[in-house]
Amino acid sequence: MDVMTRWLDPDEQRTWRAYLTSSRALMETLDRELQREAGMPHAYYEILVRLSEAPQRRLRMSDLAEASGSSRSRLSHAVARLEAAGWVRREECPTDRRGQIAVLTDDGFATLAAAAPGHVEGVRRHLFDALSPAQVDQLRRISETLAAHLTGS
Repeated sequence: MDVMTRWLDPDEQRTWRAYLTSSRALMETLDRELQREAGMPHAYYEILVRLSEAPQRRLRMSDLAEASGSSRSRLSHAVARLEAAGWVRREECPTDRRGQIAVLTDDGFATLAAAAPGHVEGVRRHLFDALSPAQVDQLRRISETLAAHLTGS
């Protein structure tokens, strides 16, 4: 069966490239700022945020990987680095001998609390300040639609 490729029309191509350029530039900028100001990449910041929002600041490693959009092996490597910094510790899962739980330490929470104001200011400056309130609403709706489509939720 020969399937016809549905090529992007010029408007779609322009939209796709603008999306790629802007999303990469935003994430690279935020990552660079977090590295410079807080000494951590955005991926580590995201792990600390997810743990800080979890009950008792703890999550199963598999749930943390899913929540942070990371593979289990990549998360395990990141958590090892966060453990070395004293920001996270691992505990055995009491209900599953194979499972582990990541726990945000008090030092990790303090590090996150110190990094958050600068990061939030960066998000505001690089994303929201460039958009009108109507564009922010459109971006939210578009992002929610894409997230639901791609995650099946």
